[in-house]
Amino acid sequence: MACIVMKFGGTSVGNCELIKNVARHVKTEIDQGNKVVVVVSAMSGITDSLIDYCKQISPMPDICEYDAVIATGEQVTAGLLAIALQELNIPTRSWAGWQIPIKTDGIHGKARVESIITTELEQLMAIGYVSVVAGFQGISSDNRVTTLGRGGSDTSALAIAVAIKADRCDIYTDVDGIYTADPRIVFRARKLNKITYEEMLELASLGAKVLQTRSIEIAMKYLVRVQVLSSFVDSVGTLICNEDEIVEKELVSGVTYNRDEAKITLIGVADCPGVAASIFGPLNDANINVDMIVQNVSDDNIHADVTFTVSKSDLDFAIKVLNKKQKDLNYERLLSDSNVSKISIIGSGMRSHSGVALKMFKTLAEKSINIQVISTSEIKVSVLISEEYTELAIRALHSAYGLDI
Repeated sequence: MACIVMKFGGTSVGNCELIKNVARHVKTEIDQGNKVVVVVSAMSGITDSLIDYCKQISPMPDICEYDAVIATGEQVTAGLLAIALQELNIPTRSWAGWQIPIKTDGIHGKARVESIITTELEQLMAIGYVSVVAGFQGISSDNRVTTLGRGGSDTSALAIAVAIKADRCDIYTDVDGIYTADPRIVFRARKLNKITYEEMLELASLGAKVLQTRSIEIAMKYLVRVQVLSSFVDSVGTLICNEDEIVEKELVSGVTYNRDEAKITLIGVADCPGVAASIFGPLNDANINVDMIVQNVSDDNIHADVTFTVSKSDLDFAIKVLNKKQKDLNYERLLSDSNVSKISIIGSGMRSHSGVALKMFKTLAEKSINIQVISTSEIKVSVLISEEYTELAIRALHSAYGLDI
């Protein structure tokens, strides 16, 4: 007997027939003698509709009330799935996040889980009940509903898995596992049987949309085994696990991309101590995340050019912040480009092999693709290129590293 948290995403619970299908998946685990807690997202498209309702009332709604509205989508799904399970004669009860409670900080829209009181969940599990929990939500210390950010149901599921000491957390979605590249772009992409927490964290943070980054951070910290699989096809998924469980590591496990990048270059800033802090401090104060950074020193050793990336949605705001600081920063001019894409290769095998980055650079050069910015870590290399070459670059790199089927 195992204790399993099963999480179903919005496409898996997109309508009542699909919710009935989810109930059958849960029944399969129950019939095998496993104890189950289910976490659900809102039905596909519902959260966007709720956001639109808020914006129809006010272009800038109160964030507390905004959270109260958009958290309802998951509660509807939880109730409907509980009814579907009861129709299969499975004793079930649904839970909103505040009822458990899932306690969070007070940062509405992107709250972080602080603690989960699982007493009642575990009592019900002990007598054979299935608890269906509304994901994406919690409650703050001032008794207000909070939400965890888009994709937050993944975080809810992993946090609950940690709290109840689950043996595994199964994430059901519309794909049947983690692939070496987006199969919509690379037709010869292959599904990975296993991938390390660290590789999955890099994939998630670099553009792969399968799991929320914060959920992988939780899984890695507490060594919760995570399985990604499809609710639509009956096939083995991908296991996200500790590096020790993988006998032979891939040199490169995947190629991913992110089109949500914009480049800013400040020309002619002073090349002296403290300049970087004066540039990125105001951006940090404005809650603008900066990703790739490169600095080029001019021939006169007095001035430098600083290039960095932000998300496309933050580009206009970032330019506004920097323009306000132009007198302090004393840069000559600001250039921006939103027609860029970040391409990354990820693999834990990079630690023990040389020449991985060189192969990437040569492959792109052979396709006449210019590299604008480079950033690296122990297990990934990322480059910024013109957006029009995104798909060509992904396919070329996928083949170059022997990832094709």
